[in-house]
Amino acid sequence: MDLRGAGESESRFAAYVEGLVSVIGHADRAKPLRDYCTGLMLPCERKSVEPMAAVTAPARVSAQHQSLLHFIGEGGWSDEKVLAKVRKMVLPTIERHGPITAWIIDDTSFPKQGQHSVGVAHQYCGQLGKQANCQVAVSLSIANQHASLPVAYRLYLTKDWAEDGGRRRKTGVPTELTFKTKPQIALEQVRWACEVGLPRGTVLLDAGYGHDSKLRTGLTELALPYVAGIQSQTLLWAPRRRLKKGRRDVPHAISAKEVALALPTKAWRAVRWREGTNEWLSSRFARVRVCVASRHERPAKPAKEWLLIEWPEGEDEPTKYWLSTLPANITFRDLVDGAKLRWRIERDYQDLKQEVGLGHFEGRGWRGFHHHATLCIAAYGFLISEQETIPPSGPRSAALLPVPAISVGYRSRGSALAA
Repeated sequence: MDLRGAGESESRFAAYVEGLVSVIGHADRAKPLRDYCTGLMLPCERKSVEPMAAVTAPARVSAQHQSLLHFIGEGGWSDEKVLAKVRKMVLPTIERHGPITAWIIDDTSFPKQGQHSVGVAHQYCGQLGKQANCQVAVSLSIANQHASLPVAYRLYLTKDWAEDGGRRRKTGVPTELTFKTKPQIALEQVRWACEVGLPRGTVLLDAGYGHDSKLRTGLTELALPYVAGIQSQTLLWAPRRRLKKGRRDVPHAISAKEVALALPTKAWRAVRWREGTNEWLSSRFARVRVCVASRHERPAKPAKEWLLIEWPEGEDEPTKYWLSTLPANITFRDLVDGAKLRWRIERDYQDLKQEVGLGHFEGRGWRGFHHHATLCIAAYGFLISEQETIPPSGPRSAALLPVPAISVGYRSRGSALAA
């Protein structure tokens, strides 16, 4: 980006942050907000409070550190109001490329060494792909083919954490919060999104959430279609077979994998869904109308859904399964597009962590954890808005602002050199 382009981007960023200032409350919060957002946008080694203090106020690092630490960890400003302002400023940019078509439910994890930060527990860590000491946050994003934006974000507390009054008090967990599973948190976020009138879309879930029948039922009650990943052993009502004298027997439940393996060769089709870095992404799919086996549903009249199955060439068996309540007349390509649009949330988290430091927060409290995430989402929203100003060959980076000089010899505590 040339100097002129950088100057224009800096001016747009200043105007964007002033929009956030308008909802932050007390006037004395304006400067630390500007500085914190600026720190998130600069190419610091780590985007925790101390190194951001060094790059935003190199002449008075200690005082700036205390100011940012209080602002992010103790500040009484509202995450909800800031995120609402981000939506108001960023959503028009996304919708210029088409209407919102999807709501994406997911979670992200942050490996941790200590035991004292809010919500840290030995649990499944997606970033590491195994059980580990980490924090996990559940989110809801709205998306179309052009971009996506997180609109709700909440730390998950294990049952042990949620019921530990001492740890809750030390980390400032709100007293009204009780233990909820990740699918329950996700459904609360979806209900909230309906209540505030966000543009609706098909809800996309991976198998970690899609296997939860109560979550799927809740989405249907809200009149939201879904494409939900499921496990291969999910039980379905098989098609009824014709018996003698024109009668039909009762449905019998078989697994999604059994359904897939019983399909004829002609049921499988090669489908392309998105242009990748070098070529179109494609795989082999089949779809069939099924009914989910449920003890709470009368087998005589179960609701029909799509079962979408992916079986890539060269694999010994199908690799992915989805249930969908999209219309019966939806095209094969559109059904696959819906299932595969979940890739956007993976790009969200990649950019939120690599570009604006979502996982760099080093505080221990509930408020600071969510304040940091809110401002990371705000910074990411600005990057979405700037996409149209960056040429296709240009770098996609948060380094859109000039980097201030840092005092000679400074090393943040989290840096490799300091260690």
